[in-house]
This record gives sequence, C-alpha cells and structure tokens, in this order.
Amino acid sequence: MSTKQIVALLNSHVDGDEEQFLSIALQVAAQEARQGNVEEADRLKRLVQKARDRGTVGVPKGQTPIPLARPRGELQGLVESAYPKTTLDSMVLSDDLRRRLSRIVRQQSDRATLRDHGQVPATHILLVGPPGTGKTMTAAALAGELRLPLFTVRLESLFSRFFGETAGKLRLLFDQIAQTRAVYLLDEFDAIGSRRGDPNDVGEIRRVLNSVLAFMEEPNSTDSVVIAATNHSEMLDNALARRFDEVVEYSLPDDQAASLLLNRRLGKFKPAAKSWSKVKPLLNGLSQGELVRAADAVVRDAILADAARVTIDNLCAALSDRQAFRVRFHPEPSAK
Repeated sequence: MSTKQIVALLNSHVDGDEEQFLSIALQVAAQEARQGNVEEADRLKRLVQKARDRGTVGVPKGQTPIPLARPRGELQGLVESAYPKTTLDSMVLSDDLRRRLSRIVRQQSDRATLRDHGQVPATHILLVGPPGTGKTMTAAALAGELRLPLFTVRLESLFSRFFGETAGKLRLLFDQIAQTRAVYLLDEFDAIGSRRGDPNDVGEIRRVLNSVLAFMEEPNSTDSVVIAATNHSEMLDNALARRFDEVVEYSLPDDQAASLLLNRRLGKFKPAAKSWSKVKPLLNGLSQGELVRAADAVVRDAILADAARVTIDNLCAALSDRQAFRVRFHPEPSAK
C-alpha cells in the first residue's frame, strides 16, 4: 500500500466517511490483483463486503439508502449522476427480458456468496435495440433495484468536446469505476465501439477502443455494473462485443405489450375498455418511448380540461401524431 493510500484511509476514517474508506480498500484489492496476489485481493474484497453488509443490518430490504456519490475533478461536467427509484416492476418487459435482468440483480445482490465459491457476478452488460425501447430505463431500474447511484456518460459528446483527449478522459472514468461502486451507463456506445479497420476509422478512435478493451480485462474490484447501450449493434467491434457478460436485445413491443404499457401510463385517466379497439391499429411500429409520450400528452390535456378520463379520439390523435413522426424520421422501421 502506498503512503498516499494510507493517508487517504486515515482521512476518510477521521471524516467518518465509511464508504470512501471501503472504496480505498477496494483500490488496494485491485492493485493486489494486478500484481498477481489474487488470494489477498479476494480476502480484502470479502472483508469490504462484510463491512457493507454489517452497515445494513436491521434495515428493511429495499430501504437501504443510495450512497451519495458524484463525479469529481475532471469528470465533473462529463458524467451525469442520478439516484433512481425506478425498479424492474415499473417496466413492461417480456418474460425473457425480466428473467435475464432479474438474474443480473440476483448475482449483484449475492455477490459475496458467489465470491466464496470462486465466482464473480455479471458486471459488463450490453443493451442493444432501436431507440425508445427501454435501454436507458433499464440502467435506471438496475440502479434502483441495487440501491446504487447511476452515472451516465454520453460518449458522442465526449468525442466532440475532447477529441484528441478522449482516451485519457475515459481512463479517469475507469478509475472511478474501480473506486466507487455504482451503475455506469455508457450511452451511444457505438461511438467508440466501431469496428477496427473501418474506412472511416481514425487513430483517436482506435486508441479509445484499445483503452476500452484493456479496461474490460481489468478486475472489477467494486463489482460496479457497467452498461453499454447502442442502437447500432452491427457497428460494434467483434473483440469488444465478446467481452460482455450479458448481451440483452430490445425490440418494439407487440400489440399486447403496447396496450399494457399505455394502460399503465394512462392510469386512472384511461378510456373505457369497450372503445379500445380503435386504438390497436395505431400501435404497430411505435416504440415504448413513443407510446409514453403519446399517453403523457393526452393525460396533460385531460388534467387541464378537468376531465376524469382521456377521450378515445384524443388518444387516437396523439398516437397518429407519433406515427406521422415515425414515418417522417424513420421511414424504414423494420430495418434495425
């Protein structure tokens, strides 16, 4: 352990910042692992997990506070922090998607048990699918389920603001992942995960991609959940795609899922069920995000009109508007 780490440990102890104290201990564990001292690193990780479990004794399940953590230093302004209360139950998911996401939550929640048996939880997740199908909401739901902060970095803006320095900025992000347990969402992941050798490739993108490949091989000492989301899975480099523990694919909802989502979003304002037949032909091809926007629009109108329910005509008009928008900006919805 370096003098700097010892000073940081003592400072966090004096300040009563137990989370920072444990994060530094995990840094030491990661350093030991990189030096080949795997047994010592695992022992440190188990002790940290025991300390964290001790801190939640007597607290009802699901009520543990989300640790307050924010990006520091040069990461400020590059990473957005949030503390979601979203859960998987608040999402309309297929049985297969719910099963796979619940498995990730279970592994993360019982990661100490897995480590006792020489296993580690899934930590690198790739979400792929069309815009508006629930990828970003999934990141929020996993953070909410695990009572962890959600850090979001939009990689496209990182490139545009710091072109030539992107690899260095990402290294700062990777260092935070090694220090602070959280859910990290790398949105628009195809911005850095494009295939090497692409005719439009440039040296900076290759350096960034190599940095990400190296990072994904590093031990995840904090068991942070790193989520990459993309609308263009076909653009990802094969070597990068293989490094994810789970690849979860999203698609547009079928009529049943779309109806369920609309009913849930409309809540007490939903129109009578007997008039629902007029709505169903307008659901085809709309994403979850587009359905939510249509529902919210008519609910706002109903509230301002002091109406108890939305009218079926207003709902159909809102869905037609979303269909027109889809046709205008996504003329080939079947091409994913």
